Amino acid sequence: MKSCEDYHISRRRFLTQCAGTAALLGMPAHQLAAAIGSSHAPKAESVILFWNSGGMSHLDTWDPKPGREVGGEFEPIKTSADGIQISEIFPQLAKQMHNCAIIRSIAGTNGDHARATYELQTSYPQNPALVHPGLGSFIVNESNRSSDLPSYISIGGMAPRAGYLGQRCEAYYVGLPGERDPYLAFPAGISQVQGQRRLEALARMNARTSGKIAAADLKESSVALRDAVNLMKSPALASFDLDKEDPKTLERYGLTEFGRGALLARKLVETGVRFVQVNRGGFDNHMDIFPSMRNHGSVMDPAISALIEDLAASGRLEKTLVMVLSEFGRTPKINKDAGRDHHARCFSSLIAGGGVKGGQVIGSSDADGMEPKDRPVQVADLHASVCHALGVNYTKELTTPLGRPMKLVKEGAKPVNELFA
Repeated sequence: MKSCEDYHISRRRFLTQCAGTAALLGMPAHQLAAAIGSSHAPKAESVILFWNSGGMSHLDTWDPKPGREVGGEFEPIKTSADGIQISEIFPQLAKQMHNCAIIRSIAGTNGDHARATYELQTSYPQNPALVHPGLGSFIVNESNRSSDLPSYISIGGMAPRAGYLGQRCEAYYVGLPGERDPYLAFPAGISQVQGQRRLEALARMNARTSGKIAAADLKESSVALRDAVNLMKSPALASFDLDKEDPKTLERYGLTEFGRGALLARKLVETGVRFVQVNRGGFDNHMDIFPSMRNHGSVMDPAISALIEDLAASGRLEKTLVMVLSEFGRTPKINKDAGRDHHARCFSSLIAGGGVKGGQVIGSSDADGMEPKDRPVQVADLHASVCHALGVNYTKELTTPLGRPMKLVKEGAKPVNELFA
């Protein structure tokens, strides 16, 4: 299975060329680069994507099948939206369902983790000749920056690359939410004066080598450096600090890395960050799926419900699109190891805010959750819907650095207009 790094050949070449530059600042090259970051009246200004890698079971979360052999161990529970039930592992989210919509008829095309992840994140099938930008990257490309913070931040895991959109649209990586990045300060023993002198020396070095390094690579390096230095000096950097949060707030979100990530995501969009991806893995449950999903629920339920509740209370939910998504679902049939296998033909997503009408279900799966029954939603339609919420032209055509015309979202995609009814 390929990892994200397998898609980043040009990025790797760039970092190799700039390794000496990063060393001059006492900063590893990969951290330097990571420091960057219609007729519908759009309401959303920011997006928070909860990305659940591994393939989260739709039957054990948003699309329960009570009374069916495929139903599994969990009972469906009533929610704050009349007639909508979700899995018992989300009791707090059930109280927020009037703010949420569920799509139960996503028609995926690929059951391989890497290829499905690529498609769900970019809207395109994988192509060895081209790296398509991820959803966060092309949203940032079409948005004006409104903060000293990076416009695109990924928490607890790496996000898809910006591909042909370049360094400005790369995600800034936060490993442990609440801990300040040690690379956004000069190394121990180097004063501000010394650090500034090193930056000046770097500028002179870049000027001397501008004829030896490809212009595009040098530009990427300059963008990364400029944004990293601006962030080092910005008061907005305090947004990453969770130590001053009310202990009761931390407890509401959950005293877990995921809970802190959800709280950080809220603080970041309040500061003007356009796209935040909060990553959680461990959903590839080929065996013993029910204890695994119960554990996932105990971590995710307080975090996501507190986020939606707080955004609604502050009036920011209308401006913030929240999505819970995975690369595919799990098989309705429970295998001999008490697990579920990969299932792309039909799965679900929870969506809230950003102009989305809460308290509704869009589409349905058949009796056992095998296939879409009503209103199939194609993968690229999700990307068109996010663009629709933000007022981004999803049909826009861009030109890659090699002169190739490329649609922002895969040709034929259409927003799920019922979301915004």
